[in-house]
Amino acid sequence: MPAASRHVGVAPSREEPTDTRPVTVVARELDAAEFTGAHAHTWGQFTYALEGVLRVSAANSSWIVPPLRAIWIEAGTMHEVTVLEAASMRLLCVDMARSPFARNLEVVEVSPLLRESIEALEQMGFGDESPRSRLLSELILDELPRSATRPIRVPLPSDKRLKTLCASLLNEPGSPQTLEHWARQVGASERTLARLFERELGLSFSQWRQQVRLAHAAPLIARGVPLSQVADQLGYASQSAFSAMFKKTFGSTPTAFFHKRA
Repeated sequence: MPAASRHVGVAPSREEPTDTRPVTVVARELDAAEFTGAHAHTWGQFTYALEGVLRVSAANSSWIVPPLRAIWIEAGTMHEVTVLEAASMRLLCVDMARSPFARNLEVVEVSPLLRESIEALEQMGFGDESPRSRLLSELILDELPRSATRPIRVPLPSDKRLKTLCASLLNEPGSPQTLEHWARQVGASERTLARLFERELGLSFSQWRQQVRLAHAAPLIARGVPLSQVADQLGYASQSAFSAMFKKTFGSTPTAFFHKRA
């Protein structure tokens, strides 16, 4: 159960973007395990974690957002947010007439230029509509769609039995329990669950669990847990097995993926 409930990123009206101020920046400091229920915004929101790790659930998927990554959430998109590691966030509220992405949800890498531009705009304050503020907004809007896509996505089911199973594994990704075990827990045959995984999620049970484990490596790696311990906590036979699977899935080693650039 979440420790607290709070609407993450819901900006007061004075912080909403306008035609003359298409981008505003909101700072949030959030404790681990904070949670917000389903909500949506009338503006586009680009959520950037300077520190900490978030899990955002929307559109039948769950996205992990570690440091130096950010998630774009289009206006009107219902989403929930769970803070996996205490987070220092910067929320960019963007006028939807200036939407920088074609898709309604996107996880991207935050470039040094984008990071510095966000910081500079934040320091100028909410009411600033000076030429410099407009220039920074335009720079941010130009840089956002150039950001490299870095998704850590886990698809979520709609079937009630799968929801129970998947929720348990999202909370305990290192669980070694077999599909046979979960079949007994949720009141369905192992064969039925296997078919549901393929039909609803397009993955086998083992493939989906692998995605969950890799996604939840993020908060562990982000806080500096040795890779050998990460591998052990998430049910991998060895550090090398974990690193090989991570590289196969995300195209880089865990260390490179979560490297914090100066």
